[in-house]
Amino acid sequence: MNKTNVFKEEAKVFALGGLGEVGKNMYCVQYKDEIIVIDSGLLFPDDHLMGIDYVIPDYSYLLENEDKIKALIISHGHEDHIGGIPFLLRQVKIPVIYASGLSHGLIQAKLDERVDFPVNLQKFQEDDILKLSYFEISFFRTNHSIPDSFGIKVKTPVGVIVHTGDFKFDFSPTGRDSDYQKMARIGEEGVLCLLSDSTNAEMEDFTTSEKVVSENIKEMFESIDGRIIISTFASNIHRIQQIVEASIATDRKIAVFGRSMTKNIDVGYKLGYIKAPKGTFIYTRNRSEIRNKNLTILCTGSQGEPLAALTRIAANTHRQISLIPGDTVILSSSPIPGNLESVNRTINMLYKRGANVITQSPFADVHASGHGGQNELKLMLKLMKPKYFMPIHGEYRMLKKHSKLAIDTGVLPENTFIMENGDVLVLTKDTASVSEKVKTSDIYVDSESIGEVGSLVIKDRRELSEDGLLSVILTVSQANYEVMCTPNIISRGFIHLEENDEMIKDIQEIVLDVTEKYLNPKHKLNISGIKNEIIKSLRKYINDETRREPMIMPVIMVL
Repeated sequence: MNKTNVFKEEAKVFALGGLGEVGKNMYCVQYKDEIIVIDSGLLFPDDHLMGIDYVIPDYSYLLENEDKIKALIISHGHEDHIGGIPFLLRQVKIPVIYASGLSHGLIQAKLDERVDFPVNLQKFQEDDILKLSYFEISFFRTNHSIPDSFGIKVKTPVGVIVHTGDFKFDFSPTGRDSDYQKMARIGEEGVLCLLSDSTNAEMEDFTTSEKVVSENIKEMFESIDGRIIISTFASNIHRIQQIVEASIATDRKIAVFGRSMTKNIDVGYKLGYIKAPKGTFIYTRNRSEIRNKNLTILCTGSQGEPLAALTRIAANTHRQISLIPGDTVILSSSPIPGNLESVNRTINMLYKRGANVITQSPFADVHASGHGGQNELKLMLKLMKPKYFMPIHGEYRMLKKHSKLAIDTGVLPENTFIMENGDVLVLTKDTASVSEKVKTSDIYVDSESIGEVGSLVIKDRRELSEDGLLSVILTVSQANYEVMCTPNIISRGFIHLEENDEMIKDIQEIVLDVTEKYLNPKHKLNISGIKNEIIKSLRKYINDETRREPMIMPVIMVL
């Protein structure tokens, strides 16, 4: 961003994550020398990011301007909104984090586990007003798949900017109602720019009510005689409570598997969001004492995550649970974008092992999205009546569809802005334009190592997974410039050595030919040159013979 323009009478809105993707949500509002950050999430990688645990935004802009940062405001407690907080705090000084209710509890548990320095974490109430030099921040309650979800109103000197957070309009929620009156009042007072959740912009009509799901889960539990294994998002506290209530109603005890599920249930139970009589949750070692028809196994893995409990149960690699005849597996979730293949793989393995599998379908409502469909998005637009509109939280097609919905409800086409991460929407009282850009990119987290895994490493991992590795080891005499023995060939994931004698001999001859060209006593021994020529020659030969491109790794030892 051009720092020479920072003191103009304009507010700037930009995303470091969350645009063109479903995850790593992080939005910033800046006015003069004051910045507030809304959410700090992460993205769970898909299959092509091999060995990567999380993807987080590039925090460079915040690091360069950390003296301007006044607060981090949290809309709700899902990982794609709070999961990046420990990584952010390791790089950027955040003076205060504001969160409410369950979000506060989940963040505190995360900080206790991952952060070893003091953090100013404050709890806000829904009627609180936070006043800064230029900003006045207030909140409105929304419905979502986790309790204590809020939209955020940011009053700036040029007008009001509203961030909806993730929301749906559920007229029979299992928790508290959305604050429709406050939303309407905000709209009547005037909204300069609305930032609104786009995740379900392609879905027509309204999303299913959580009450419908609750009743269906209870009916299913009543009709199932055997053991029930049910998986959902670990952060979907509403759904977990529904499963608890269905288990209690059918005289079932609950065994919990999965680290994140156990942690979130513990936080939710302590804060009163999960209500269950003592003894409802049992230790896993006591499962053998419970009859199958009296047992619910609640676990992670609804998105087909490789190391999650349900995935390991399906693959028969879980140390404590094996599928048995009569088991019913319920996936109380829907695949998030990018996870469909992994989810289908898990479902197929479950069927192969004889389980009865129930997933979300027109005949079985076992999941309700926490994100509003088209009619709900239109209702939010009608309530807020924004002058300018910026769809957020979604892949490009979702943002595009949401923009069309905004135009249908009366927003001028030239006043809608489909943006990318890093694009800066510059707002005055009468104008809006995208004329600046801040630095942003994906940062890969690999076993808690932040940013050390770049795109070239990912490319190498992908090549290894697709075509394998061929290593050539040879020993060269520095005294007489000769190869001392036949090159040793090692193959991993490329060819089986014992079945490809002719190819191995050809590879050895190519290596010897290349090496002998470079072994000239009159010239300095050029190990790097030998390696590069070996790679070049072998790559052409192997591609001609096999149409494959393994990673070629020459190892030359000089004695």
